[in-house]
Amino acid sequence: MADPQFPRTGQTLGSRAFSSQSPGSSQSPGSNQSPGSSQAPGSSQAGTGGPPALAAVPPLPPHPPAPVAPASDAPRPAADPLSELTALYRLTERLSCAASLEDSLRGMLETGAALVGAQRGMVLLTESAGGHPSAFGTVDSPGTTVGYRLDRAEIGALETVPRDSGPYAGLLDGGWQVLHPDIEHGHSGHSSHGSHGNEDGSNGEADSRFREVARHLGIAGSYALPLAVPGDGGAPFGVAVWFYDAPAAPDEREQRLAGLYCAAASPLIALEIRRGRLRRTADALRRGLLPDRLPRLPSVQFAARCLPADLEQSCGSDWYDALELPDGGLAVSVGSVTGGGVECAAAMGRLRAALRAYAVLEGEDPVAVLGDLELLLKATEPARTATALYAYIDPDSRRLSLAGAGQCPPLLITAFGASFVETSLSAPLGMLSCWEAPGVELRADRGDLLLLYTEGLARRCGPSLHAGQQRLRSAAASAPREYRKDPERFCSHLLDVCLGEGQQVAGSAGSGGDDIVLLAARFA
Repeated sequence: MADPQFPRTGQTLGSRAFSSQSPGSSQSPGSNQSPGSSQAPGSSQAGTGGPPALAAVPPLPPHPPAPVAPASDAPRPAADPLSELTALYRLTERLSCAASLEDSLRGMLETGAALVGAQRGMVLLTESAGGHPSAFGTVDSPGTTVGYRLDRAEIGALETVPRDSGPYAGLLDGGWQVLHPDIEHGHSGHSSHGSHGNEDGSNGEADSRFREVARHLGIAGSYALPLAVPGDGGAPFGVAVWFYDAPAAPDEREQRLAGLYCAAASPLIALEIRRGRLRRTADALRRGLLPDRLPRLPSVQFAARCLPADLEQSCGSDWYDALELPDGGLAVSVGSVTGGGVECAAAMGRLRAALRAYAVLEGEDPVAVLGDLELLLKATEPARTATALYAYIDPDSRRLSLAGAGQCPPLLITAFGASFVETSLSAPLGMLSCWEAPGVELRADRGDLLLLYTEGLARRCGPSLHAGQQRLRSAAASAPREYRKDPERFCSHLLDVCLGEGQQVAGSAGSGGDDIVLLAARFA
């Protein structure tokens, strides 16, 4: 087996379905070495040795370029070892600047296709269990792949190939093999090394599925490499596969370049995978700190939206809440804790839980609730500040009592338009020696909507906070009548107008540094 510090050789596959020559011919058209020859590219005689070791990479002798056209416009590295090293460094540096995991995978596929002269490719990632790869899939959903110059239908067809056969057989367990499918006789001949592949053709049934898919997609050959990080146990976390439209195979030099590139790209991709998992875990934590359901009453209907910013770049952690109190009233609040990272999200969860407790004890007095919350914040989070807006709603009489601490004023949308409920200018919690602010009382009519929101929404609506608030008010006032009857549609309409079409579906605040939270209550 190859030295674990260097990539293992991948596999090459040639198909008789796309060549007039037999699998055992000495030369395959369009390649430097026949995929069906007795000797695998860059290896010893089939059945007598393992995959070629790359522990020491000697100076690469000049080789004629492969006759297959490069898969991308990127120039293929020259034969000079120094030029090759420089080109590989630049390609890896470009990969490190990718904005997301998907961009990294697509960049690796495109560059790898240019190195080996392939036209298409795909990456399959694994989810490890007990140190052994168990299932293919991307980070987001197991069972899917990332393709290069492959549409969804083609990727779907390739996903039907069993994972222990076809273009990636043996790679996840450290093996490699050269397959020679025999379409006419209905079996596969193998020249195999490693943990997969048998000379008696026991994988024929599985390989026949790949032959069928390859014939349908016009795949005449493939070359695959495992993706692994030295020091992580040696188990590959994925496979990169490149496909040829004509019978071809990379020569020894191209195999070495692709192997070195994948060895350099694998740690970068593995790092993006870990970051993605951490981000999803943090987002799940933050969403778990928010209420999983809102009160359902015949007299008041609720709807909410939360678009969290990237946890690493956020300026705070926002919350919303609506709680049915023992006396039949409703406690409604939105707020934000300053700071960033997981610690800020945890502080937000503690503060929201405390506000719930104070609402149960003295919910009818919003000023008392926020005053107690500030005392707790100073005692437990002395280095933090927070903004909050709390409202007590009597659902039967539609009477509202509100108080705010540094939070944007809510909007009351009526049949005559939309207006701000001035909760008075007040400092955020924890900023002054003693927080004080008067409460506000009002009465809503049937069909009115009360909209609570955090500063992130207003700042994303316009070039300034004031301009964003005015645009939000205008969007609420001009909402179609049928939208005002349904708080869910009303919230979606506001996000579409203020942020752009489909932003509420994306579930992320995008490039902004603030979370976006809004809570709507409609009085029936």
